[in-house]
Amino acid sequence: MLRIIDYGVGNIFSIKCSLDYLGIESELTNDPELLLKSDRIILPGVGAFGDAMNLLTESKMDEACLMAAEKGIPILGICLGMQLMFEKSFEYGEYTGLGLIRGTVEDMNKLITDDSLSIPQMGWNALSFPKERTKSSIFKYVDEGSYVYFVHSYSGVDCRESIIATCDYSYPVTAAVERDNVFGVQFHPEKSGETGLAILKAFSEI
Repeated sequence: MLRIIDYGVGNIFSIKCSLDYLGIESELTNDPELLLKSDRIILPGVGAFGDAMNLLTESKMDEACLMAAEKGIPILGICLGMQLMFEKSFEYGEYTGLGLIRGTVEDMNKLITDDSLSIPQMGWNALSFPKERTKSSIFKYVDEGSYVYFVHSYSGVDCRESIIATCDYSYPVTAAVERDNVFGVQFHPEKSGETGLAILKAFSEI
């Protein structure tokens, strides 16, 4: 069973509908014990890092995520869910994340090199895959240059060893990361049409 973490933050129903469309059995849960019985896990997230991390901690789903990762259960973080996987975020302060991905989350205003670009990055952008590593299994049905939908003001940095996709927004934005059984995408697959559905399908097969 693929389970979507329901901790009060995230576009969970759109994700559930996308999985239903693909014929992938899934359910929402806020039960840490049930989460550890999952075949796969999705960690969604929309909003501020600190608030989301507090909710994840209060529900004890932070500990469950770490235990699930240790058990080898595939986990996919989406948007803020991906950022929560990092060691630390500097969104409106300094907050500790799950530490499943090495690196930090920084304000994109400090990263862009073209002042004409607006923050947040909101809209479609093309994926690029690193030449130095094998294409990730979550992109097995997706070609380089495929467009996906982003909405974010903060970006993962200092995570080169985990990057499996970038997009160009005057600098190489971390679009997706992977470490062992842990995956994260900064974009919204549930809002990214056929490409997003293909990514969710590939994750369901890991």
